[in-house]
Amino acid sequence: MIAAVTNYLAARRKTGFALSNAQYLLRSFAAFAAERQEQFIRTATVIDWAGQALSLAQRHTRYQAVCKFARYVRLEDPQHESPPANYFGYRKIRRVPHIYSPEEIDRLILGAKQLRPRDGLRPQTYATLISLLAATGLRVSEALHLLVSDITPDGLLIRETKFQKTRLVPLHETALAGLQRYLNVRRSAHVAGEHVFVGKTGRPLSYGGVYSMFGKLQKSAGVQPARGHRVRLHELRHTFATRALEATPVGRQRVGQHMLALATYLGHVSIDSTYWYLESTPDLMVDIATAGEFFVCGG
Repeated sequence: MIAAVTNYLAARRKTGFALSNAQYLLRSFAAFAAERQEQFIRTATVIDWAGQALSLAQRHTRYQAVCKFARYVRLEDPQHESPPANYFGYRKIRRVPHIYSPEEIDRLILGAKQLRPRDGLRPQTYATLISLLAATGLRVSEALHLLVSDITPDGLLIRETKFQKTRLVPLHETALAGLQRYLNVRRSAHVAGEHVFVGKTGRPLSYGGVYSMFGKLQKSAGVQPARGHRVRLHELRHTFATRALEATPVGRQRVGQHMLALATYLGHVSIDSTYWYLESTPDLMVDIATAGEFFVCGG
């Protein structure tokens, strides 16, 4: 079974998947099956192995990893059993994201510009970072890994991020101009480093440091979600996707083309991932009601 796991991982990695966690889980399962002297996947063994995890979510993750593997190996050898889907009954719950208003984003950027030292690089760094995330919907990690050489006249070159994909993210001329202004300030401050967003020593900003700083900016800007949850920087990506949906052109075919473009821009492998980022807003509900009335009444 170890050989089958190795072949499976190699085949999927050729399509761009990293599968580091899947590798760990499947090798663990193969060792567990070997202890039982089993050469083929047995549903009872999968359940017993997955059931060793402490939480329901972990049991589900372990179980689903083997289910995907089983579907693959059964194509060549039907002696492997195919475990039933979602045996543990796990259902992922999506926390309702906070969709930032334009005024809230403005207050966050203004708060960043007031960071100390006022005449240092830090205020401009965080103001530009928040502006870029709001304008593009980039993942936070993608923005932090940007190199100065990744800024091109055609947009941002996002290199081998999630799912090992590289994509070009076109920028509005105002966003490109804002980045160039920040880089000019960086050069004036004589700060070295290849990354776009750096500290005063030229080292790239850390993920944890950025989130800590954003928490302070969120409080000072008075940005509080209606449902009482903590506001997250990553929700600027949800906001971008939702605002893009609000701007969808009229017509079923054009909506489909618009959603495909949005999924590509965000770097998603499937449209399902794009739907995960969408959230209903008053403007969208009005559009849905109008479309429904048109459908029922025929215009």
